[in-house]
Amino acid sequence: MKLLITIDGKAYEADVEVLEEEETAPSQTPRAGAHAPTGGYTPSRGSAWDNEGKVCRSPVTGLVIKVNVQAGQAVQSGEMVLVLESMKMETNVTAPRAGRVKNLYVAQGDSVRIDDLLVEFD
Repeated sequence: MKLLITIDGKAYEADVEVLEEEETAPSQTPRAGAHAPTGGYTPSRGSAWDNEGKVCRSPVTGLVIKVNVQAGQAVQSGEMVLVLESMKMETNVTAPRAGRVKNLYVAQGDSVRIDDLLVEFD
């Protein structure tokens, strides 16, 4: 693919190779010991939580820098579940209600896109 780039009024032609195709739907695989979610839930753009607070999706594109829970762990409402970093800003993802972590779909160091599945609660 060729691109035309203009810098300070001077045009440059660049050859660009696409290394990775955009996915139309993110492929999500649970971490070891977890089971894939069932049922029909839809991404929620205004909130990271959907399906009545049972499924957490990434509110930003970024990097998982801290995971504070594991599958089977009980959490309280407002407890920090994980931390995402996007554009040098941290986003804390907290539990919307008390419950138990059913599946954890990310680990520290994973890259995520908006609406990628992060955590599922019972």
